[in-house]
Amino acid sequence: MVLDLLSNNRLVVWTAVFSSAVTLSATLAYQAYVSGGEEKPRKPIDGAVKSVPEEVINEQLARNRAFLGDEAVTKIRKSFVVVVGAGGVGSWAATMLVRSGVGRVRIIDFDQVSLSSLNRHACATQADVGTSKVDCIAKYLSSVAPFVQIEPVTALWNMDGAAELLEGNPDFVIDAIDNIDTKVDLLTYCHRNGLQVISAMGAGCKADPTRVRLADISASAEDPLSRSTRRRLRARGISTGVPVVFSSEKPGKDKAQILSLDDSEKDRGDVGELAVLPDFRVRILPVLGPLPAIFGLTVATHIINSLGDYSPVFDQVQGGYSMAGKARHKLYDGALHGLVGQFARLDMPQAREVPITVADAEYLIEEVFRGRSPISGDPNRLVLSVWDPALPVNVSNLIPVTKDQQAYHEKTVLKGGTSLSEAYSRKVINTVQKRLEEEKWYRQFR
Repeated sequence: MVLDLLSNNRLVVWTAVFSSAVTLSATLAYQAYVSGGEEKPRKPIDGAVKSVPEEVINEQLARNRAFLGDEAVTKIRKSFVVVVGAGGVGSWAATMLVRSGVGRVRIIDFDQVSLSSLNRHACATQADVGTSKVDCIAKYLSSVAPFVQIEPVTALWNMDGAAELLEGNPDFVIDAIDNIDTKVDLLTYCHRNGLQVISAMGAGCKADPTRVRLADISASAEDPLSRSTRRRLRARGISTGVPVVFSSEKPGKDKAQILSLDDSEKDRGDVGELAVLPDFRVRILPVLGPLPAIFGLTVATHIINSLGDYSPVFDQVQGGYSMAGKARHKLYDGALHGLVGQFARLDMPQAREVPITVADAEYLIEEVFRGRSPISGDPNRLVLSVWDPALPVNVSNLIPVTKDQQAYHEKTVLKGGTSLSEAYSRKVINTVQKRLEEEKWYRQFR
C-alpha cells in the first residue's frame, strides 16, 4: 500500500511538473512576445489584431480547451459574433466572448459611458465617462486578448443600415438593445435573413438571479419586455425561433419600479425632448448591477456552447429550447396524475405505489426531454407514459407526451402489442433512445 501511495504521489508530482513546464514554456513565450515581439496587424481595422505566439494563445485558452476540446476551440476561434448594444448586458457578453477566444467580435452602439453606467458595465471606469462605449470596450479587451479582432462601431442600429452593420455573415448576433422598436427591428431582420440571434430581455427592476432563464421567446414569462417584444414579432409573422434570456421574477408593487420624472423636468415641456434620441426612454430604470451581468454571461455561455457544439439547453434533435422558463408546477403534477391514470387503465400494480415523484416528473420533462414531447415537439398539456412495455417501469422508461399521444401509445403498443419500430418513425425512436441514454448519465448527479 505504501508503494502504491508513493507511486500515486510520484504521478501527482510528475503531472504537476509537466503542467508547470507547459505553463513555464508559455510564460517564457509570452514574456518574449511582450518584451520584443513585433506587432503585426492581420487586418487594418479599428481594433488592430496583434500577432501573438500560438503557444501563448493555447495557454490562455487552456481551460476552455480542456472543457470543449481542440476542435471546438478551433471553431470558436474562427467564429464571428456581432454585439448590438454595449451597456450592462452587451459589455459583459462581449467581454466573455473575447476572453473565450471568439476570433472576431463587432460591437455596435451609439452611446457614451456615463457615471450611472458604472454600476453594471463590464469594463468602463470613471476615466471613460463621456467616451464612446464601444471604444471603451475595445480598448480594454484588446489588452485582454490582442489576438482577437475587435471592431468597435459607433452607430445606432437601424433597418436602413442593417446590411452594412451586420455584413460579414456573422455566426451569431446578440441583441442587447434597450429600445423596443429597435430591438424588434433587429430580431426581425435576423430572423428573415437566417442569422442566428439571441436577445436579452429586461434586467431592470429584477433582483433574483435564480429566475434568469434561457428559452424560446414563445416560452418567456413574467417579463413585460418579453411580452411586448413577443406581441410585436407575432404581428410580423414571427412567433418562435428567437432564443431569449429573461427573468421570470414576478414584478410587484413592493419591488423596484421605473422612476417618475420630477416636476421640474415635466415643467420643461415635451417629455420626449429629454431623450437622447427620439422614442428612447427618458425615465430612470432601477438596475441592480449584477443582473445585467448575469444576462450577458448567460448570452455568452449560450453562444460558446452552441459554437463549440456543447449545448445542454438547445435541443439539436428537436431544434427547440428548454421550456424551463415557465413555472410549470401544475404541469408536472398533472403529468404524474396522467401516468397514474395509465397504470389504472392498464391494471398495472404501479397504480397502487407510483414509482416516481413530482420532482422526477419535472426532471424528466425539463432536463431529459427539454420540455417537449419527443414524438411531436409539443411543449403543452404533457403527461407521462410508459415507453417500452418489455422494460421495468421506472424513470428510465418514461416519456412525456400529449394526452392524444398517450392514448395512441396505449392502444397500439402497451395494449395492442405493436412494436415500437412499427408504431413510430426511426426519427422518433432515435430521439427517445438518445434522451433516455442521457438520463442514465444524468442520474449520477441527482
